[in-house]
Amino acid sequence: MKAETTLVIMAAGIGSRYGGGVKQLEKVGPNGEVLMQYSIYDAVKAGFDNVVFIIRREIEKDFWALIGEKAECLLGKDHVHCVYQELSDIPKVEGYESLLAQRQKPWGTGQAILACKGIVTTPFAVINADDFYGRDAFEKVHDYLVEHANDQGKYCMAGFILKNTLSENGAVTRGVCQVNDQMELSSICETKNIVLKNGKANASGKELDMNAHVSMNMWGLTPEFINVLSDGFEAFLKTQKPGDTGEYLLPTIIGELLEKGKISVRVLETKDRWFGVTYAADKAAVVNDIAELIENGRYPEKLF
Repeated sequence: MKAETTLVIMAAGIGSRYGGGVKQLEKVGPNGEVLMQYSIYDAVKAGFDNVVFIIRREIEKDFWALIGEKAECLLGKDHVHCVYQELSDIPKVEGYESLLAQRQKPWGTGQAILACKGIVTTPFAVINADDFYGRDAFEKVHDYLVEHANDQGKYCMAGFILKNTLSENGAVTRGVCQVNDQMELSSICETKNIVLKNGKANASGKELDMNAHVSMNMWGLTPEFINVLSDGFEAFLKTQKPGDTGEYLLPTIIGELLEKGKISVRVLETKDRWFGVTYAADKAAVVNDIAELIENGRYPEKLF
């Protein structure tokens, strides 16, 4: 019997670069579909059994009407859940109250996944709500999770090619990966301010390899990782002072575990083109990309 798998969608971001709007709910399909609906569609086709959304409580009503109800139609009511990333949902370490008093947004993607504790009990994939990954990545991550369902510490990630992930409308941050001959992740470097200029990628004046593997926050993990996150989050908070803006981020956490030899991460290469609405100006291009995929038969004109 096939191991059950869960897709976890991180949709709690405040969309600061997008001007403060809820970019996860931008309509890009011909019938009002949003990017995460294409991800849900691809995930179900790939074999995922459950979907868990991580959201902010204030968008719950609109979110559920647009996204949750349609996901239930695909998977069934018992297989779709929402959890909430809350600023105040942190361990009561020393200085707890003062940390919260001067903090304006939640603590990053590591804290987001902690919101799934007690809900996600199967091998799971993690994705961003406002990214388009393509069917190939979902199939590869799903199949790896099923094969290694009982192998604690054996994780995977979808390895996109840098040139397939850049925006023409501004700088982006990418987790640039070092990968060995066995396609195991050796290290990951969170690289900020990557800009595309004259067909080349540059970050802080340094040219990057356009064919490098990068992480787009699509990870394949096993349930015990949530407990690892819980322990690490408390340690992270103890390093923070009132007014600090540090974030507890999945790439950093996984990189540290790799460095200590506690886990392995298989890089599952995909040559599909990533796209997303990082900036408001990206939306027109995304709408055109979706239309082209529909025309080529990748998706039906109406998903649901």
